[in-house]
Amino acid sequence: MFFKCDFDLPESSYFYVGLMVVVQMAIMSRKKGDHRIRNSFTTQAFMDIYILIITIIGIAILGMAWMPSFTARTGISDSVVYVLLGVLVYSLIKQLPRPDPVLYQDYTIHMTELVVVVSLMGTGLKIDRPFSFKNWAIPFRLISVTMLLCIVAVGFLAWRFLGFSLPSALLLGAVLAPTDPVLAADVQVGPPKEGAADDVRFSLTAEAGMNDGMAFPFTWLAIVLAASSAGNITTGLTMWVLVDLIYKIASGVIFGFLLGRLLAYLVLNVSEKSRRINLDDGFIAVAAALSIFGIVELLHGYGFVAVFVAAVTFRNYEINHDFHKDMHSFSDQTERILVAVVLLVFGGSLVHGILDEVSWQMALFAVGFLFLIRPLSGLIALSGTALHFNEKLGISFYGIRGIGSFYYLAFALKEANFTHAKELWSVTALIALLSVIVHGLTATGVMKRLEKYFQNPK
Repeated sequence: MFFKCDFDLPESSYFYVGLMVVVQMAIMSRKKGDHRIRNSFTTQAFMDIYILIITIIGIAILGMAWMPSFTARTGISDSVVYVLLGVLVYSLIKQLPRPDPVLYQDYTIHMTELVVVVSLMGTGLKIDRPFSFKNWAIPFRLISVTMLLCIVAVGFLAWRFLGFSLPSALLLGAVLAPTDPVLAADVQVGPPKEGAADDVRFSLTAEAGMNDGMAFPFTWLAIVLAASSAGNITTGLTMWVLVDLIYKIASGVIFGFLLGRLLAYLVLNVSEKSRRINLDDGFIAVAAALSIFGIVELLHGYGFVAVFVAAVTFRNYEINHDFHKDMHSFSDQTERILVAVVLLVFGGSLVHGILDEVSWQMALFAVGFLFLIRPLSGLIALSGTALHFNEKLGISFYGIRGIGSFYYLAFALKEANFTHAKELWSVTALIALLSVIVHGLTATGVMKRLEKYFQNPK
């Protein structure tokens, strides 16, 4: 779906990241033998496609400026609009390169990974509630009990009901387990220090930040099962426990905390007092996210975990500092630029057959996951808490799935050969589409009603 670039850009030019991804799809499609483009267009015509692509991206990103007010007035999420826009654009313009996540596997991984990394930094920065195990007890329940129940339920149903192999069934469970931090803005807390932090929004925000990294061990477990033969399965499982489960999580948390503290000390303490840094430069958030992710990945830890831990650590260093607003604002704008591109491409993939392998069993499974498995798993995890039932129901139902799931699936399919790979893409895309539609059309209204009810309870 996505591709690499062969030239350098300024660090602040994040707009061009999304642009190059789509433009190089056209280049790669020519190299890989897309006869429709190769036989139909001259060099000049190909440049016209390039101009067409950057025009579409520019208009799409420009439209993002109006999405917050549009959502506030209509209650319709921007994710719904942009997926529909992608369907429309790819239906009308046949010359656009085919958005195939299997053909462009590496670029699917890198683009979705970039969006998630930037989103995790913004998510951690905007949580006003100070971190403690007591204050964050509900999110910890969600990333442990709810996630594990979802993985087990999905894995079992995929194995017995959909007929997937055990590794593929486990992979589907891991892919669908995390709540997406990218598409869940409508149910999350607002920007730093703006006070939109009720229990429902806080819980969903913290869960989205925490479980995007915590799903990785189970993705690796599926990879181990798919790649191991009967003779070395014990060795593979031992290494999974020691490395993928223990070391990578621990290193992500520890290095994330240390790097977050170091960054906060350098930015909010040393540099501010010595006036060696301009605290209007919000791009530090994206720079920090990319740097921390890269460093921890080089140390073979979970970069997703580290970025979110670092963001929360940075925010808690001086929790009421005004600079958090600037950092969050820039990371949010960068995320919205990237999301606009990814959702357009996702819409295009719907036109070009990503749902071709969907059967009635998969459709039934997708509905059951969104309306039964996730809500029931959430309610079980939240039983015994002081939350009102409506709050529990809101937290349990709005476990939005999306771009993070695409990343985990593309990553796993690159690491090992899974049977039912096309079916995995189809069912994951279907659930993401249903989540965009159902949650995208209802989240804003439901959140407003919950806020109104608990501000003025009867």
